Amino acid sequence: MLADDSNTQVGPPGADVPRVSAVDRLVEQIREMLTDRGLRIGDPVPTERDLGEMFQASRNTVREALVVLRAYGLIETRPKVGAVVAAGHGEAIKRLFSVHNGISPDSFRDLQGYRRIIELGVGDEVILKASDADIAALSQVNDRLITASTVPEAAQADYDFHEAIIALGGNRTTLAAYRMLSPVIVEVMQIGKSARPVQTDTHAAHAEVVAALLARDRIAYAYLMSRHLEFGLRFVAGASDRRT
Repeated sequence: MLADDSNTQVGPPGADVPRVSAVDRLVEQIREMLTDRGLRIGDPVPTERDLGEMFQASRNTVREALVVLRAYGLIETRPKVGAVVAAGHGEAIKRLFSVHNGISPDSFRDLQGYRRIIELGVGDEVILKASDADIAALSQVNDRLITASTVPEAAQADYDFHEAIIALGGNRTTLAAYRMLSPVIVEVMQIGKSARPVQTDTHAAHAEVVAALLARDRIAYAYLMSRHLEFGLRFVAGASDRRT
């Protein structure tokens, strides 16, 4: 039996809280499903029927949710294939930050400011929840920087390390939000990566962060991560001269 498609209230009865429509709820469920399955650009999205059965939603609700996801640029329809994960969202994010024409100092600082809020904040959760084995596994992700043979590979390895820390925090919403910015974060990470010493320095900085997490040292983690995020300022013209 399909779930009721009427609006639902989040919170205790009688509380003055906003109602969430069935479509909005399903949009978030599908987005979480795409993230949890690790689907990449071009990967097929489950059919309308499968989505309906998966989330106990009516056909109309599924169709409306897919319309919203297309508007977000998260999925697109391809002939003879159906709905697939799209690159449209990533391109929109890149245009927002103007990374195709070289990122501006202000945009870079905004992006790093967002990352500082998220990545410093998640440190407490990782220290409280993650096992030593989970934290130690970050070193294997970090080692991909050393074996990377191209700038894009190094940038992706850099991003994967930071995403892995976010994942250890155990909050799916935070992880999904971080991943939505991955196209611009990866592209910005390519700045300065053409020089081999930069990859070595980044690997060393990551290793210090891992050591701080293993030591359950919140202060050291916050200091090392903040210093690491500021490192890229030197590669963006004008950014390093406008620190606050």
